[in-house]
Amino acid sequence: MIIESLLDTDLYKFTMMQCVLHQFPDAHVRYRFRCRTPGIDLAPYADEIREEIRHLCSLTMTEDELAYLGSLRFIKSDFVEFLSLFHLKEKYVTVRPDPAASAGLDITIEGPWLHTILFEIPVLAIVNEVYFRHVCPEPDYAEGHRRLTAKIDMIRAEPDNGNLHISDFGTRRRFSRLWQKQVIETLNRELGSSIFTGTSNVMYARDFGLIPMGTMAHEYLQACQALGPRLRDSQTYGFQMWAKEYRGDLGIALADVYGIEPFLKDFDMYFCKLFDGARHDSGDPFIWGERMIKHYAANKCDPRSKTLIFSDALTVPRTIELYRRFNHRIRLGFGIGTNLMNDVGPDPLNIVVKMVSCNGQPVAKISDTPGKGMCEDATYLAYLRQVFGLPPEVKA
Repeated sequence: MIIESLLDTDLYKFTMMQCVLHQFPDAHVRYRFRCRTPGIDLAPYADEIREEIRHLCSLTMTEDELAYLGSLRFIKSDFVEFLSLFHLKEKYVTVRPDPAASAGLDITIEGPWLHTILFEIPVLAIVNEVYFRHVCPEPDYAEGHRRLTAKIDMIRAEPDNGNLHISDFGTRRRFSRLWQKQVIETLNRELGSSIFTGTSNVMYARDFGLIPMGTMAHEYLQACQALGPRLRDSQTYGFQMWAKEYRGDLGIALADVYGIEPFLKDFDMYFCKLFDGARHDSGDPFIWGERMIKHYAANKCDPRSKTLIFSDALTVPRTIELYRRFNHRIRLGFGIGTNLMNDVGPDPLNIVVKMVSCNGQPVAKISDTPGKGMCEDATYLAYLRQVFGLPPEVKA
């Protein structure tokens, strides 16, 4: 089967889940699957995907896995105890062919946030691997290794690469579980821990002795639209509740749930000093980086003491471009996903699972990149843009 451990997911699912346990245990949410790649038909694989999810729901945490999570400085003992009793429940997931859905497949996850939050990453990994089993039954792994070697050579050849820190962010869109393992093993061996600094995948971080990477994802700040006291304050409310949970740890704020302008308005001097840095995930990364450096300086923070994480559809050449622009001006980290973990020949899928409602209220992400936002209620989206002072969305 594709998923054999509940640790085979991104770290930020656990960090958000712990926050949900302590701060929002009663929240009820709904997620929807979307395939952004045109011309894909996933409907024939619905039964196979459903069987893989059924197996996923049979998994529980082993004592070794619980001990590993408990060894992370920011994971609390009561959360580990909760996880010792936890398993995903199949009743919260619906998988069915639907000609009206993207790629002909409707996947809906709905239930208590605490009991559904761990579905997203393994479900996406399942969809990917099932799809590529069928469209590429005999992968050209030699080609995959050739491409990987070329990327490693490019990184090694970069002069002054002492501050170039790259992590794997590719679990959700990997070609397969075993290919991700091979890529991580190769990067770890060839680049060493000074450049290949970690992985978002908790299972492989444990297996290879790497640093597990991640803090918060879009769903966390989206849910705060329904959970906070006032919609306009939902971003600051999310940051405040994160600080309440982690007391200064895990201090990388996600910057693109409402776009750069509302983020900079809300990320004032207090948050600039409280958080270690910010993560970019949509829009022009060069413009974003320059604006963040100016923003820190304007808020009495030395940018060289702060960190920018770039994670939006990175390739190795783009990573090096960004590194050359910002090296020595601010601390840097680069999370590379699809370009590392799904580059063996066939075109990768662009698939997502996004939260679309919380406590019966629509929620949305407003992206700086056209097409990356997702909302099922156009009226709510227009209202959200108005509340945050953004112009109406321009339809292509």
